[in-house]
Amino acid sequence: MNIIYLHGFASSPTSKKAAYFQERLAEAHVAAHIPNLNVPDFEHLTLTAILSRVAQAVDASPPGPVGLIGSSLGGLAALHFVDRYRLNQGRRIEKLFLMAPALDFRENRLRQMGEDGLSQWQEQGWREFYNYAAQSPRRVHYGLYEDLLQYDSFALQIDQPTLIFHGVRDESVDFNQSVSFAEDRPNVELRLVDSNHELLDQLDVMWAAAKTFFGI
Repeated sequence: MNIIYLHGFASSPTSKKAAYFQERLAEAHVAAHIPNLNVPDFEHLTLTAILSRVAQAVDASPPGPVGLIGSSLGGLAALHFVDRYRLNQGRRIEKLFLMAPALDFRENRLRQMGEDGLSQWQEQGWREFYNYAAQSPRRVHYGLYEDLLQYDSFALQIDQPTLIFHGVRDESVDFNQSVSFAEDRPNVELRLVDSNHELLDQLDVMWAAAKTFFGI
């Protein structure tokens, strides 16, 4: 199986989790690709552009089934890619392994910014977010928020086996989003762990689960 790793918001292909999984997959002799999802660039980021980049990554992967590993916004992208591209590249996706998927971007921004913050973002057209790859604040246009409003994660009907890890101490994405998503979806397994959004203290646990899940 080919593996494509999808990093999170304000992150990059060189994040700690991405590097960890890339190293473990290489040791297991598994083809892996980590596309840069800051498209067309971080300031003008949209989920729609991210999904197009994922499609390119699937096209570029060797023949055979593909497994997606998605972190935070990358987890959201994995789900909506399978849905939006189900008649095209999405047909190659066999399994989804998601870590703290940001299933409800609006709720996450409300928790972080409040209604006044959202209104200010809309009025100004831009807002600064801390970019972990750049290690400094970077502007993001309001179009990201507008674009994401068209994507309803809880209305998705995904058939692929899906394994989700989510920390109960996550302050960025409420773990109850994953609880709600997994409910009444027999193909979705949710594992709640005592961790935060980064899940860095769960890397070995998640890798062990990913090996079994993907049959590596």
